[in-house]
Amino acid sequence: MSNQTQTVRDGFSSRLGIIAAAAGSAIGLGNIWKFPYITGENGGAAFILVYLFCIALIGVPVMLSEFVIGRRAQKDAVGSFKTLAPGTPWFFTGWLGITAAFIILSFYGVVAGWTLHYLYLAISGGLQGLSAEQLGAVFGGFISNPWQPIFWQVLFMAATIAVVLGGIKNGIERYSKILMPLLLVILVILAIRSVTLDGAKQGMQFLFSPDFSKLNVEAILAALGHAFFSLSLGMGAMITYGSYIQKKENLGATALQVSIADTAIALIAGLAIFPAVFAFGIEPSAGPGLVFITLPNVFGQMAFGSVFAILFFALLAVAAITSAISILEVVVAYLDDEFSWSRTASTFTVGVAITIVGAILSQGNGSLADLKLPFLLNGELIGMNIFDWFITLSDQLLPIGGLAIALFAGWKMAKKDIADELSSSGLWKIAYLEIYRFTVRIIAPAAIAFVFLSSIFGLA
Repeated sequence: MSNQTQTVRDGFSSRLGIIAAAAGSAIGLGNIWKFPYITGENGGAAFILVYLFCIALIGVPVMLSEFVIGRRAQKDAVGSFKTLAPGTPWFFTGWLGITAAFIILSFYGVVAGWTLHYLYLAISGGLQGLSAEQLGAVFGGFISNPWQPIFWQVLFMAATIAVVLGGIKNGIERYSKILMPLLLVILVILAIRSVTLDGAKQGMQFLFSPDFSKLNVEAILAALGHAFFSLSLGMGAMITYGSYIQKKENLGATALQVSIADTAIALIAGLAIFPAVFAFGIEPSAGPGLVFITLPNVFGQMAFGSVFAILFFALLAVAAITSAISILEVVVAYLDDEFSWSRTASTFTVGVAITIVGAILSQGNGSLADLKLPFLLNGELIGMNIFDWFITLSDQLLPIGGLAIALFAGWKMAKKDIADELSSSGLWKIAYLEIYRFTVRIIAPAAIAFVFLSSIFGLA
């Protein structure tokens, strides 16, 4: 029965396609928008070392677990748990992932729309000659406008829907093979320009000379939390992609390569940003506005800055869509597998629903800015606008999903089944099996639980 399912199920056609699509899922706004500013907020190199440790110790094993679950079951995020643990509540883990994916793409599409708007401004010269204060006013005016963010969000979601409509081989894989090399080329060009600026040395030191006196428990929590966000873990994306990976492929090598690619892109993004920021004497801990306010100010002071501004926002848009297609695929695959919907029906239904929710969320910075929703964070019940509320909710859902996935792989799945998947039925040697199992049974759950409880109850 499983062989029959595998023959009719769409899937990746090549190893390059797997790496490009999975790395594209992991490499997104988290690497280029979020990673630089949280690095700036948490002291630079010391934070990066902790982040790398979290990727190696937690990120890679959890990603590998998702691949194993998806390929073993050959199903979507919910169907995988129903197949591997029938008659048990484990399928709620899949539901958690689908819920997280829906929520994340709702606000992710809004931020991605901002990148398209800024790409347009960069091309049209709308950012040239503006001071930092004027750039701040432009950004604030844009995100609080009732219609402009919706227009650009709809445009971005339309592009995402168009790719996913093509399926795995002819949609996600095809475009990932084009977009990922393009992303890397643009990023390397920006990094080379940044590190060759006068005064860039201080930015390099910030990235690569750790000052552990600036490291605290909150920074460690931020590093582990960002590892989940950056690698697209806990939302069913890698389970779904795992179900499209051929049996002959080495899952361990794939998870390691995707994680290395994701981390390398984040570090190159840091090279593209911090040397330039320091070269022009700008504060590195500028928060989320680093990309939309601080960097346009940097480009405005740089020779041929308008060209580099265009390249940078094109980079952001490419990174955003490679992640967005994987998030949308999580929900689309569920409807396809569980209810036998056509890809066209499921993609349009889910895409439109997410776009509508995102349009509402975009008003959290505008017409609905005064609407505050309660959220328990760091032991305090605080009010947030709906946009920030959904982002914070997703930050909590991903670790919970990751915890459940680690526990399932570590304690519920049979050791022989895991060994069969990791070795591709004996094709590959898996000397790391016991280390992997110890990590997902003990280390990963303990670390994830600590992060989650700390963020909710303020244990730090």
